[in-house]
Amino acid sequence: APGVVVGLSGGADSLALTAACVAEAMAAGECGEDPHGCAVVHAVVVDHGLQEGSAAVAEKAATTARGLGATAEIILVDVHGGGDGAGEGPEAAARTARHAALHGAALRLGRPLLLAHTLDDQAETVLLGLARGAGATALSGMDPDRRWDDGVRVVRPLLGLRRADTEAVCDELGLEPWHDPHNADPRFARVRARATALPMLEELLGPGIAENLARTADLLRADARALDALADDALRT
Repeated sequence: APGVVVGLSGGADSLALTAACVAEAMAAGECGEDPHGCAVVHAVVVDHGLQEGSAAVAEKAATTARGLGATAEIILVDVHGGGDGAGEGPEAAARTARHAALHGAALRLGRPLLLAHTLDDQAETVLLGLARGAGATALSGMDPDRRWDDGVRVVRPLLGLRRADTEAVCDELGLEPWHDPHNADPRFARVRARATALPMLEELLGPGIAENLARTADLLRADARALDALADDALRT
């Protein structure tokens, strides 16, 4: 089936990505005359059920996606349902459940999965990896385009954009993003990296820290792939 699946949280990043996908599809003449929306862009909203009112947040995000011209569905996941997430903290367990739901939707529809991570997310990922003393694979950050063993292609088209860019898109389109309270909770290491560590590094070491961290991820990803290729060749011979 043609088209894409977009992971939609209702935040500025994923709203901007959904709007961009619909705009591209319309410009390419791929939406046709479907009265139910541009079916080639299908937004999937995952409701983790962890916060009060999460169902209403999910419904608003799906309604916004439909208003932009996409089709949309909501998937309710059980974060505490056991399985492979045993031993994970709540943040990691929610992420695992979300990724499984989005991946399943993309596999079911036979479409690429588009995720709305930005350059800021990439920089935070690399900084946290450095703090843990991670190796090249972890410091490679998030891959902008990869294919899983089951054939699902996962693409992150916004990795070159800043979070401020997606917020500006929402402002221009008159969209009201949802602001996840977890994204401002200093109990989470990623929030501390975003709100305190990166701004402090920019202040003490100069501008461009986020861009340089993202560039480091690109360089290490190329190195890691080269090493993997050499290892595969050595195994064959």
